[in-house]
Amino acid sequence: MGLVSGILTLPFAPVRGVVWLGNVLREQAEHQLYDPNVIRRQIEEIEEARAEGRIGEEEAARQEEELLGRLFRPSGAGGSTTAGAGD
Repeated sequence: MGLVSGILTLPFAPVRGVVWLGNVLREQAEHQLYDPNVIRRQIEEIEEARAEGRIGEEEAARQEEELLGRLFRPSGAGGSTTAGAGD
């Protein structure tokens, strides 16, 4: 039966490949979006931009707030989380 099912589902192989690729891309995007090291580097870049006067205090605070929101996102959003983020 394995040979028959393999032959019958062969036309769907490209679809399975696209779905697999989509999952890999999603996982990589989530990793880049929620990785604590990436977020820390982005916060450091914001601090440098603020110190050099390229962005204002309000814009820097807004961007840092967004990054910290990603860092302390609720459980189930992927990756590791930190408990007590609502403190």
